[in-house]
Amino acid sequence: MTGPANSVPAVAPGPTDTPGPLLAFAARFLQQSRAPRWIGNLTYLIGFLNIITGSLHRWRERLHPVTEWVPGAFSDAAAAGTVVAGIMLILLAHSLKRRKKRAWFAAVVLLVISVGFHVVHGPAREPVGLGLAIAALALLVAYRRQFYALGDPTTRWRAVWALLALVVLSLTVGVLVIAANQRAFVGGWPGLWPAITYAAKGMVGVGGALSVEAAHDRTGDLVNAILLGLGLMTALVTAYLALRAPHRQAPLTPEEDERVRCLLAKHPDSLGYFTTRQDKQVIWSESGKSCIGYRVVNGVMLAAGDPLGDPEAWPGAIKAYLTEADRYGWTPAVLGCSESGGTAWTRETGFSALELGDEAIIDTTTFSLEGRPMRNVRQMVNRIRRLGYTTEIMRVRDTPPEVRIHALGDADSWRVGATERGFSMATSRVMDVQRDPDAVVVLARKDGRVEGMLQFVPWGSDGMSLDLMRRNPQADPGINELLIVDALTRSSELGITRVSLNFATFRSTFERGEKLGAGPVLRFWRKLLVVGNRWFQLESLYRFNAKFQPTWYPRYIVYPTTRSLVRVGIAMGEAEAFIVWPKLRWLAAGSGR
Repeated sequence: MTGPANSVPAVAPGPTDTPGPLLAFAARFLQQSRAPRWIGNLTYLIGFLNIITGSLHRWRERLHPVTEWVPGAFSDAAAAGTVVAGIMLILLAHSLKRRKKRAWFAAVVLLVISVGFHVVHGPAREPVGLGLAIAALALLVAYRRQFYALGDPTTRWRAVWALLALVVLSLTVGVLVIAANQRAFVGGWPGLWPAITYAAKGMVGVGGALSVEAAHDRTGDLVNAILLGLGLMTALVTAYLALRAPHRQAPLTPEEDERVRCLLAKHPDSLGYFTTRQDKQVIWSESGKSCIGYRVVNGVMLAAGDPLGDPEAWPGAIKAYLTEADRYGWTPAVLGCSESGGTAWTRETGFSALELGDEAIIDTTTFSLEGRPMRNVRQMVNRIRRLGYTTEIMRVRDTPPEVRIHALGDADSWRVGATERGFSMATSRVMDVQRDPDAVVVLARKDGRVEGMLQFVPWGSDGMSLDLMRRNPQADPGINELLIVDALTRSSELGITRVSLNFATFRSTFERGEKLGAGPVLRFWRKLLVVGNRWFQLESLYRFNAKFQPTWYPRYIVYPTTRSLVRVGIAMGEAEAFIVWPKLRWLAAGSGR
């Protein structure tokens, strides 16, 4: 486990640790070949050139000598096709940099077509273009082993069927657009097959045989723009489905859930129970004595906490984890591991560890409200008790059905914001008697009505970890302090002797940055975090936990290289829902639907 009773002594990661047997394998993440990155960057450049020269006719004419040096990049038929090609190349470049096998195959096909085009038109006429196309193709073939990452197996046929469906839909819409504007064309309605041909060519930016009646009529431009838009939609959706990172195939199965719980019974972990979240997958060591819970976020394979199970089997679980990441081209990283877990990761892989925050753990056998440090908490709790608030503590399996039904509604309505946060220290379940019968619930009531609740998940046989904290926004201040204090003082009724409150990110920065003698860099960093506290409640969480005088245990993030740290950090923010990107369904919500 990762708390004070850890069976493995906590050793801070350091350069003197002996490299583990996985270091040679981990070198694939530490010292990756630069060939895919350079090939991807070159593809980006070609794509942007296509978009610029295809969008600006005058630039295209001036850059005509350059276009002859870019194999397969430009079409003499229409500038619009150049824009489409540029966008597709940019999408392809990102996947090439991530070593995607499908992207490599698509690039090879495009270059083969380009070589064929040059051969058909005569090698002697364009020897430079033909030579560059062959050279680029040879480069991809030479580095073919560098493009090994698999795509999502479910999207292979999904992309094919989506392409067929979108082509049929786009052609149908294109023909209808031509029919609706037939009076503007010379000769009127051209017939079904000529209309289909014109629409198909327009979708790839190639002009057709139809022309408008009047030279000043812009109907033809409008129709061509609509057809090109349909072609772009078809190409982009198909490319996205074919090249996107694999998504999880199914939630945690009941069999895996049971195996995880068996491991936790033998090797308790303060964060281990959160591996049973439905949005996590589990990968096992070959022996089956250890596993790692993870989630893939934008190409980052993000593990939460330490490997579970026997510490001697952790290297086997780490090896399986790295093998899976390598197979799909993911970046492996760990969020919130303990010192012992971080030591195992850095020793076995050569990855780097960075202190992220601290976990607040309290020994309930020594907790007391007496003394000056607890004065503010004591006064607040006594005040809210006088206002008529009472608490009760029980296991989820002992809660009445009507209480569970109301708790589901209350937890949802009391949540601050529309997004459910949590990944490393949350199950996203409320009083689930089927999956969490041993979880502990603390309810605060006033006049018989529930005004606040806490839910703790099991941490071995004598511990529990905070999972959920909700209160009625209209309740009196101090209700959370009352819930925590009564959870600590009455947990002995359930045989609980240790409680993990929460994970306080950047706790040491907040604490040291306000002390006398703090340097300018530390003070500046603390000021930035204080500003961020307005949205993420980082300092508020630290100060709330500090009220109860816990023992702080450091937590780390582990990442392969400094270059990957920004990407890993963004993935962690998304996993914990600190970073939420806009989604189209928000438009529907905003319209009152």
